[in-house]
Amino acid sequence: MNAATATVADAAPPVIDVRGVLNRFGAQIVHEALDLQVPRGVILGVVGGSGTGKSVLLRTIVGLRRPDAGQVRLLGEDLHALPAPRRIAVERRIGVLFQDGALFSSLTVAENIAVPLLEHTAIGARDARRLATLKIGLAGLPQDARDKYPSELSGGMRKRAALARALALDPEVLFLDEPTSGLDPISAAAFDRLLRTLRDALGLTVYMNTHDLDSIHTVCDRVAVLAERRVLVMADLATVERYDHPWVQDYFRGPRGRAASAAHAGPVLET
Repeated sequence: MNAATATVADAAPPVIDVRGVLNRFGAQIVHEALDLQVPRGVILGVVGGSGTGKSVLLRTIVGLRRPDAGQVRLLGEDLHALPAPRRIAVERRIGVLFQDGALFSSLTVAENIAVPLLEHTAIGARDARRLATLKIGLAGLPQDARDKYPSELSGGMRKRAALARALALDPEVLFLDEPTSGLDPISAAAFDRLLRTLRDALGLTVYMNTHDLDSIHTVCDRVAVLAERRVLVMADLATVERYDHPWVQDYFRGPRGRAASAAHAGPVLET
């Protein structure tokens, strides 16, 4: 994303608008007075230590969890305030890839991808299979993966199959929970390149929970840091790396952070 595009995106209403969110489990407060605004067209990497609630926040944004206080607007709508038909219409405009892929083990790749098509559109099984084949290609999978079961795929191929299903309904916003977790470095790098290509080609907005420093350097336009129950900072990577907070400095300036920065030395991604 270049500077002109970023200016236009920031001027428009945010695609994700989180205001004053409180998430608690019993006496445990995970998020408090949390704010986050994500402009259209960016790839946002959300980082934070264990227990900071990255997955909880993602589930709150997509409507799987109602916040205990505050408001979340996704694509301009508060999902919990909508009647069922309108909520479903908004949910069709997003795609979600959970950390483990969440593929149905008893269905083939093509059948997995066809599930949201059959559930949310009026197309028949034959057309759903045709569209599934297109999504398989879009996700960079070989066509012979179409009739395989998840157990017959490598970890990287399962991630791509889950991505193909997340793309089934041509979403505007893509949510990814640790998409490169468990992948070898080559597969993770290939996934990162695919993600950037898809964003540029389809105009997606991408919200990605990640701990992968290589992914942050390679694909993220913005980085948001979760700590102390809130978003400490959200900015381009260079700005976040300079943020004066112990966890931020340990994460980005520690041995692994320095190694990732050195490996990706060169022009910083434009924002």
